[in-house]
Amino acid sequence: MKRFESNVQANQERFLGELQEFCRKPSIIAQGIGIEETAEWVCDRLRRAGFESKVVAVEGGAPVVYGEIGSGDKTLMMYNHYDVQPPEPLELWDSGPFEAKIRAGRVWARGVSDNKGPLMARVQAIEAYQQAVGELPIRIKWVIEGEEEIGSPNLGRFVDENRELLEGADACLWEGGGRDGAGRPVISLGMKGIAYLGLSVSGAGSDLHSMNGAIVGNPAWRLIWALASLKDENENISVDGLMDYVAEPTEEEWAFIRRIPFDEEESKRDFGITSFLKGATGTDVVKQLLYDPTCTVCGILTGYTGPGPKTVLPNEASAKVDFRLVPDLNPELVLRLVREHLDRRGFTDVNVELLAQLWPYRSPVEHPWVDASIAVARDVFGAEPVVYPSSAGGGPMYQLCGTFGIPGIAGGGAGNPNGNLHAPNENIYVEDYMRTIRYTGRLIDALGSL
Repeated sequence: MKRFESNVQANQERFLGELQEFCRKPSIIAQGIGIEETAEWVCDRLRRAGFESKVVAVEGGAPVVYGEIGSGDKTLMMYNHYDVQPPEPLELWDSGPFEAKIRAGRVWARGVSDNKGPLMARVQAIEAYQQAVGELPIRIKWVIEGEEEIGSPNLGRFVDENRELLEGADACLWEGGGRDGAGRPVISLGMKGIAYLGLSVSGAGSDLHSMNGAIVGNPAWRLIWALASLKDENENISVDGLMDYVAEPTEEEWAFIRRIPFDEEESKRDFGITSFLKGATGTDVVKQLLYDPTCTVCGILTGYTGPGPKTVLPNEASAKVDFRLVPDLNPELVLRLVREHLDRRGFTDVNVELLAQLWPYRSPVEHPWVDASIAVARDVFGAEPVVYPSSAGGGPMYQLCGTFGIPGIAGGGAGNPNGNLHAPNENIYVEDYMRTIRYTGRLIDALGSL
């Protein structure tokens, strides 16, 4: 791989310039800006790297870029996305969010870490590998979507409509990854899902004077009582039957959990708290974060909350609640369990609807492709990788990995602890970007030898 490494180093300036060009293309899915144009640009770049690629239209959604390259007995699926978060508030950026400035050893741009940097690094790695080493030793199927930043609402439809195209992969190299504050590469093998629910209650035909509270029901109280039934005072989810579906860590997963570095005191200072839920300490905190489902009241809307008093009995109340899901939960199951739970307690008047959803997915930790990703990360980053059997956050990993029963491996990315994902001054280090290129090429080579 010396020739590959030398080729990457020799092309550093060109690679960085191309990354800047990519990041200067706004592709803000939430605002509908630059999506089709960016998809075409990405598709063309894949073709120039030797891919057979095309832009696949998805009814009601952003187009997906799909590409194939290579040959061999083994197939690696890759997943990335070309859409980015809105850049606002603009006044907090030190340089324009789409200027892609390089300063102080970093590239600063909206989407440079999430996810245009890792995407472009993979294209350049595959191109550099072919130039320096030759034909790829594996086949690659690459899915690049444009709706990740709004929850990937149409990725499942793309998968359903293109199953024959996508089948046959042995594993999936997911987006993400990077290094932690100590310089250790971080690898994640799964993601939580989400069931985002809307709860609402209606009462009188209109808001009433609060004197009528003696004889007219208050939707705000109905909603509060319903919400209170979902979780007890000891922070345990009390939805009937929900916890019966929660899969506990295996012994193999516990081995990785125990090796995850975690500074309790620093984390509590960062959060501005004095203790963790349920009094958890040490490894139990990490286990709760990665393996426990959550039930979070995200917001409540009812009545009058403006300045001064207004004695009103509201005629409606609503709340948004998210459940972070772990195997073997899923959004439809949670919706049914919550509905049945409320009905048993007389809350048939509380309407419940599923507003957004993602299924959870967790890869097997004992898999040769996982072992290969760990070994390559150790070599490229020069530090022992930190392996998370699952992440605390969510993403659409199930749509690809769960559907086809393959492990999903998020690692080798360009992220850093101060990368400001989804915030002003998003950035990656130039050194980390070059590591991502090297990691991708080295991993492809390693997988070809399995």
